[in-house]
Amino acid sequence: MTAQQEPVEAPRRRGDKQRHAIVQAVRELLEEKPFAELSVSTISDRAGVARSGFYFYFDSKYAVLAHIVGEAAHELEELTHQFAPRGAEETPTAFAKRMVRSAAVVYAHNDPVMSACNAARHTDAEIREILDAYNDAVIDQIVPIVEAEIWNGTADPINDDIRGLVRSLAATTAFTLSGESAFIGPDRDLDRAVQILESLWLHALWGGQVGE
Repeated sequence: MTAQQEPVEAPRRRGDKQRHAIVQAVRELLEEKPFAELSVSTISDRAGVARSGFYFYFDSKYAVLAHIVGEAAHELEELTHQFAPRGAEETPTAFAKRMVRSAAVVYAHNDPVMSACNAARHTDAEIREILDAYNDAVIDQIVPIVEAEIWNGTADPINDDIRGLVRSLAATTAFTLSGESAFIGPDRDLDRAVQILESLWLHALWGGQVGE
């Protein structure tokens, strides 16, 4: 194959560039101000697109946020290997680390968006709906894994309400990884908080089976 015949990477289409610019603008702006203070005009100006261009790709600023959270969900699925069940060679401790540390990576990569969402969920119904959908998707993936282990006698959860238990664990994880001071403490030692989360998931779901 000659140099002229070598394939080259296709350039990003103009529409893809504009959509990416809008998403990136929201990410950048959330480092400067709360989501409530963002307007479509502000986002469009930062992205370098017209308001009409913004509405061509997104219905509202919430649609951009939902898009970003959707990207985070996809990233979490990849890092957890599509929420793969614990294999024979993976201990409960290793499984807990895989799930919690994957979530920590996703939150770190998608901050300040995830932190801004959790901070606004109590005052903004649309953000709460977006986050609840994200959390429900995660819970839907983890519950069958735990139930299968209970059936096999390899897990011993601290409560029979598996979905409720996983929901509580997921919420605690979300607020901790968002840097909420009530969960992470005044010293803001995230590494220590992640270790506590791992222990919490491990003992809550595997209980008496932890040592096996």
